[in-house]
Amino acid sequence: MIKPEEYIESLKSLSREIYFWGNRIDNPTEYKFFRPSLNSVKKTYELSREEDYQDLMTAESHLTGRKINRFTHIVQSRDDLITKVKMLRLMGQKTGSCFQRCAGLDAINSVYSVTYDIDQEYNTDYHEKFLKFLVYVQDNDLVCCAAMTDPKGDRSKSPGQQDDPDLYLRVVEKNGEGIVIRGAKAHQTGALNSHEILVLPTNALKDNETEYAVMCAVPADDNNLLFIAGRQPMDLRTLDDDPHSKIDLGNPVYGGQEILIIFDDVFVPWDRVFMCGEYDFAAGLVECFASYHRQSYGGCKVGMGDTVIGAAALMAKYNGTHGKSHIKDKLVEMTYLNETLYACAIAASSEGQQLPCGCYWVDPLLANVTKLNVTNVPFQISRFAQDIAGGIIVTLPSGKDLANEHTGKFIRKYLGMEDEKKVTDKFKVLRYLEYICMGSGSIGYLTESLHGAGSPQAQRIMIQRYADFASKIEMLKDLVGIEFG
Repeated sequence: MIKPEEYIESLKSLSREIYFWGNRIDNPTEYKFFRPSLNSVKKTYELSREEDYQDLMTAESHLTGRKINRFTHIVQSRDDLITKVKMLRLMGQKTGSCFQRCAGLDAINSVYSVTYDIDQEYNTDYHEKFLKFLVYVQDNDLVCCAAMTDPKGDRSKSPGQQDDPDLYLRVVEKNGEGIVIRGAKAHQTGALNSHEILVLPTNALKDNETEYAVMCAVPADDNNLLFIAGRQPMDLRTLDDDPHSKIDLGNPVYGGQEILIIFDDVFVPWDRVFMCGEYDFAAGLVECFASYHRQSYGGCKVGMGDTVIGAAALMAKYNGTHGKSHIKDKLVEMTYLNETLYACAIAASSEGQQLPCGCYWVDPLLANVTKLNVTNVPFQISRFAQDIAGGIIVTLPSGKDLANEHTGKFIRKYLGMEDEKKVTDKFKVLRYLEYICMGSGSIGYLTESLHGAGSPQAQRIMIQRYADFASKIEMLKDLVGIEFG
């Protein structure tokens, strides 16, 4: 496994075409806007080297027997599934943000399973090729970006019905050396912090849509990739040179990152192609990935929720309301909601089953129940936190005003904390709540909770599919002694 500093250097060595705010960014590792998201991924490398977290952050590769970062591990048991959730909760607690490696982890497990299934059906060699790629990822401790979400165009039309066929990524050429792909992948979390782009189909496909049935790995520094970074709420604060920005959290230590990736006729050699035309396996791949990823949300969002609950509890102490029964009730409600998400993810893991390829898959019903709860609970926790903190969360003066000799004394006086250290700490807590409830941190905690791994209706569809109402009817008929129905 590589050191955190080696990870940073590995990204610096990549030559990529990156744009933000209309400008080309030559070295994103040195650009302030991207630094918080880089720090979040770097934390996965830091914790993997700390003795206290070895059981959670590392694993033994079933392919090589070597010690690897758990973010590159193929789950081998129910215990592995549970440990994954615990690791993600830890990362959420340590960064208070999206740490951008969950999707890549869920993608490699999904591709591992589906390539095995395709080979069994069609006598292909996709699984063998993927195993070679995976060993390369594990041995070099690489970050994979799961490139699944297409722009999709007119959502009422399937990929093959779109006026512009490129609105879903597709194969536009095949030859003896490999394939050429064209299209885009949207909302790509942490793409600039990744070494490899793992391309996956995003929809079930029909027999006339074989060109969209493609899985492959593209190096992040491929010359025909274009990365366009998305804006974030309150993102100008990240560019602030104010020496007091840490008080304001204008330049947060950790954060997320969302990228639109353009695949402008990217050539992929055959040894990096893991599906090409097997449209009948696209739906299974999407379901496999979605279930893994929906289980993940019961870890990472819970860890972030822990920090929000901690901030709310501390603000109650600062405000002198921590002994009030209604404040205690709200903190208990926040905790109950947060732990419910965790319990769902642990249940989905505990009920996991071994797949034909040998790895373990989560219980899909419980994974979807986990994610459907996640689409709602963080918003409730955020509301309680804002309630407890008070309106000052959005009216707090800036750190520059606190540092100003004339205005600072009044801020300290009327915030009720004459002590410089205490008022600075209060500023930091309030800015953190603003960051995670409505600032750039709300992308990972709120909006991603709603739309990441599929929006609420996607989970409802899967829950309906796995609910097995027929067996429940039979249970009831047997229980009460009826035959009709």
